Amino acid sequence: MLKKVNLLAAANQASLFQYLKIGQLNKHVLHVLQAENRTLDFHIHEHSDELFYVLEGRFDIELDDGFVPLETGDMVIVPKGIRHRPVVKSRVKCLLIELDDTLNADNTGGGSVD
Repeated sequence: MLKKVNLLAAANQASLFQYLKIGQLNKHVLHVLQAENRTLDFHIHEHSDELFYVLEGRFDIELDDGFVPLETGDMVIVPKGIRHRPVVKSRVKCLLIELDDTLNADNTGGGSVD
């Protein structure tokens, strides 16, 4: 049986800084989360690209050469090996897609990964 997921409704159920797993696509995991007032440390994913899709709100992805501003409906793929960090000032709800086991306490700012 197929499972339909409303991304925004799922993100609304997540606690702040909780990476809530909503699905798996081959070896990739899909998480939704809510975040605000948080800047993560710069980090690199050696083995996985990372997709950010903004469901609601806005935030920036900071790279070594500047910022990529993202707003509701925007998406960006950060290629593996690229140093980056999310910079979140106000409440944002996002979908993230990356290889399973990519997220950990060092690159989630201590957020829980469910």
